[in-house]
Amino acid sequence: MTKTLCLLRHAKSSWADPALDDFDRPLNQRGRASMVLLGLYIDEKRLRPDGILCSSSQRTRETLGLLLPWLRGDAAVRIERGLYLASADELLLRIRQVEDGVSCLLMVGHNPGLEDLAGRLAGTGDVFASTAMQEKFPTAALAVLDFDAPRWADIGPGKGELRAFVTPKLLARA
Repeated sequence: MTKTLCLLRHAKSSWADPALDDFDRPLNQRGRASMVLLGLYIDEKRLRPDGILCSSSQRTRETLGLLLPWLRGDAAVRIERGLYLASADELLLRIRQVEDGVSCLLMVGHNPGLEDLAGRLAGTGDVFASTAMQEKFPTAALAVLDFDAPRWADIGPGKGELRAFVTPKLLARA
């Protein structure tokens, strides 16, 4: 049984109001526009998460909200404060606690934890995607990893196959 993990960094956020706490920053116009490109990609590739974990920050919740219409499913969504600025180790620990009935998990979070986690988990896969991911994991970037594992508790460093890594900039060129 295969598990698919989709790691999505939140879209570009606004710095227009310097008085806002980091946690409360919304997306800017570019960030909202990038979700259309990503949504089209997700729909075309038929990524259908049946479980979603999302940081409780404003920008991650807004990113997920803009993406939900493209997911075309009724995935169980969990918004969790513990994912806000979590480290790669903390994110992996949370993923390993996901119910085994979930076959495709989408996690919406932040750097550097998300980028570190994707790099640690990817052992094999698409060379172009791997190179692009190692160069930069920008806002609205999506890494899709497959694991030959029956349980989420079995995933770990180097065990993932990087199926895809896309960014709004790469999608705009396609």
